[in-house]
This record gives sequence, C-alpha cells and structure tokens, in this order.
Amino acid sequence: MRAYRRFPIDDASQVGEARRAAQALATELAFDEESAGRLALAVTELGTNLFRHVGPGRHAALLIGVDETDGLGVQVLSLDQGDGMDLPRCLQDGYSTGGTAGTGLGAIRRMADRFGGFSAPQRGTVLAARFGPRADRSRASAPAALSTGTAPPINVAADTAFDVAGLSLAAPGETVSGDAWALRCDAGQGGERWTLAVADGLGHGVDAAEAADKLMTLLARAEPGHLASPAAFLERSHDALRSTRGAASAALSLVPGGPLLFAGAGNISGRLISGVSDRALLSQHGTLGVQIRRLQDVVYDWPPHAILVLFSDGIVSRWTLEETPGLLQADPAVIAGWILRDHLRGRDDATVVVVRRQDRA
Repeated sequence: MRAYRRFPIDDASQVGEARRAAQALATELAFDEESAGRLALAVTELGTNLFRHVGPGRHAALLIGVDETDGLGVQVLSLDQGDGMDLPRCLQDGYSTGGTAGTGLGAIRRMADRFGGFSAPQRGTVLAARFGPRADRSRASAPAALSTGTAPPINVAADTAFDVAGLSLAAPGETVSGDAWALRCDAGQGGERWTLAVADGLGHGVDAAEAADKLMTLLARAEPGHLASPAAFLERSHDALRSTRGAASAALSLVPGGPLLFAGAGNISGRLISGVSDRALLSQHGTLGVQIRRLQDVVYDWPPHAILVLFSDGIVSRWTLEETPGLLQADPAVIAGWILRDHLRGRDDATVVVVRRQDRA
C-alpha cells in the first residue's frame, strides 16, 4: 500500500515541499485545475499556520496521502502537540491570534469536500481535510452548523452505514508501507454487509507490502458469499499467501445496526471504545501464509456511540483516549491522526483504521 507522507514543519521552506507533494498527487489522480488549486492552497495555509503558531519542538507536521476509502481524493492532516486552540472560534472568519485577516481555517473548511478537527488545551490539535476532483465533490454533504465543542461537525453522507478512515505510514527509510487495509460493501437480500481487512506483512519494505497487498487483492476478488465469515476468508487466503513472506491479518464483517464478526491471526489489534468502555478484540497466534491454527469468528456487540479502532504493531499497544473524551465525536480521520501522532513507535510501518457506525432512520 502506498503510504501517507509525513512532512515535519519546523521552517517555512518545508511548507513548499508539502505543497509540491500534494500537487503531484493531484496530477496523478487527474484533478481538474480548480480542484488542484484548492488542495495546494489548503496545504500552504495549514503548513503556514503550523510554522507561525506552533513552532519547532512540538512535532508539527502535515500528513498527505490518497484517501483509500475510494482512491479518488487526497487527504491532508495537520498535526501538532502545541497549546491547542479554540477551534470553533478559529474557524470563524475574522478571528485571528496572529494579526492576519483571520480567514484561513474557515476558508479551508469551505474549500474542502470534508473537514474535521479536534483540539485540547496543552494536548495540541489535529485537523483533517479531504479534497477530490470536481466530479467527486458530491461525495460530501453540505456543511452542518458549528457545534459548541472543540470538535467541529464533519461532512459525511447521511445514508452511509459506516464512516471509515485509515492512515498508513511507512517505516523510516522506506517508500512503501508493508501494512495495508481495504474495505468493501456488498448488498444482498439480507441487506448490506461491509468487510474490512487489515494486514501487516512480515518485516517492512517491498516484500512486506507484497504480502499485505495480496490479501487486499483477495478481498476485492472474493465472492460475496465467501465474506460472511471473516475466519473462513482468512483461512482461504492462507494458501494464497504462501508465495509471500506472510502477514499478520485481521478481517471483520459489519452489518448496519448489528454486532460485528472478527477474526485475526497475529498482531493486528482491535478495540471498541466508547465513553464508558474499552474492549479489545482478540486475535489468535499465527501468520497468514506461514502458519495458522484454525481460526474462529468472534461476535462482539457494538455499544452505542462506540468507535472501532484497528491498528498494526507500528502503534504502541497500550494507549487510552480517556483524557480527551470529546475526541470520540470527531471525524474518524482526526481520531486516526491523533492516535498516530501520540502513539507511533517510529521504527516500523504503522496503520490506524477508525470506523464509526452511523444510525440511519
């Protein structure tokens, strides 16, 4: 899987590097001129804000990559561990703490197909903005009214059962990630079934990516009936991955309004987190393509207002969101960025996928 690129922002010259990378992605994805211009302007504004208002030593960075939920758009995240901000006020035109016109963040929210953010005092800020070509802009709904909390509302189609975002970073020195994740939705007589898979190829680099990507290819090509059981899907994939170095893997089956089915082999971790509970999803020992025991589906109830988080071992295993409870209401991309920012091991590929179930009338 092609990883997001991380651009530390400690001086003004690094903003230009991030902008050029975003423009290259826009060209690759066949953005029209207007859409590419929106993206470049937003990256410049977000990067400049980090340089001016956060400064060095506070892990200020931009993450830029392809939105893998559809492969059509570019996702830009602004991360820092600064003092935090009053995000609702900063999104209002005319509000500024730096003597400028105060239109930056509000303009980015208007230009983006989708925008979300979260900030906490002395914990920093994460912003996420998604941009697509003109023909893809119908993917986002009209902006909602501004909330009173520190997480402004997100724009997402109301008829989507699950809201999903994922971020992958390559190990230091690598250009591809040995992690991969993918999502598909199948509609049948019994309603929708969503299948999500995450894989971590052994080691890192091209060979690890080959193993992880192969599982994603198998997911895309699987017959819908073969995905009702995540365990059965992984077991079928085991032989196909023997030609690779193997991958720790997990798969889930999701249905609107129902519980989830989970199966895993290896060190892909999962958690269901709400304001009152934090439940781990249990994987079995083994590596697809190398050695596994017989896998089993485990049924988990999905508590109201809970989010699902899956992550590879490039993220530390012990972490909590208890100190930032409002974060659970933020955009899934913002939550993924927050976890990645604070809990990245920094020596291996790392992936975080966040899923929110949306209530539909």
